[in-house]
Amino acid sequence: MAIAESKGVAMPAPAPKPPKWRQIADEIARKIENGVYGPGDRLPSVQALVAEGKGATATVHRAYQALEAEGLIRTTQGSGTKVLSPSDIPPSILTGAARLERLRRTGRPLAPRETYVNPRSVLRSCADSEIANLLGIDLYDEIVLRSRTFVQDGKATVLALNMVHMRALGPLPELLDEGPMPKFRHDLYTERTGKTITAGPEQSTARLASTNELDEFGIDVPPDVPVPVLVLRTLYSDDEGPLEVWEDILRPGVWHGGRS
Repeated sequence: MAIAESKGVAMPAPAPKPPKWRQIADEIARKIENGVYGPGDRLPSVQALVAEGKGATATVHRAYQALEAEGLIRTTQGSGTKVLSPSDIPPSILTGAARLERLRRTGRPLAPRETYVNPRSVLRSCADSEIANLLGIDLYDEIVLRSRTFVQDGKATVLALNMVHMRALGPLPELLDEGPMPKFRHDLYTERTGKTITAGPEQSTARLASTNELDEFGIDVPPDVPVPVLVLRTLYSDDEGPLEVWEDILRPGVWHGGRS
């Protein structure tokens, strides 16, 4: 772990500051949670916050986008940005980096009216050549496979798969526990190793659902009927290389950011 010397005593290096847009989003989220802004209240416009010196237009806009993705606010053309009440929040599909972003800021791992079922965490031989290539391992090498199915309003919406390199298991033996960790695993990994995990760009592709995926979604169709799904994939790495492939398989008919 990186350390800083202070009077001969090794002290942990200070954690890096979050990006400016996240600091703005955190500040607004705290004001909402503390009642400074209540349901239905109009927030300052992007340009008003820019004029106050909060940040550049793109930075403030990014903060508002994050808050809207988390179901805290809604921006409507001609009406501005308002704070939502729980009853205002529509069902939404939150995946990948957006889910992690909300978890780190608010401590809430789930969207409104959302839960998850069928958590699994096992050692598995990697038989997928594409995943093996992304992780930089040989085909059929062992990996940690974690999975769970997110359910919203009683309907399975996202099957989340995490294919984790075995070198993460040393500092994170909890990877094999099916239950939730005390803190998000990437943050625990950084605390224990001093190595920061960064996310690559989210990639999307469409393919046909497997029988197992259809079972997870509770969809019963004849075996000869093709059912397309959207798959969102993000590769996470530290300074040693690839560490985890995260895939979100969206329910057939569901697209990023909403549902059909």
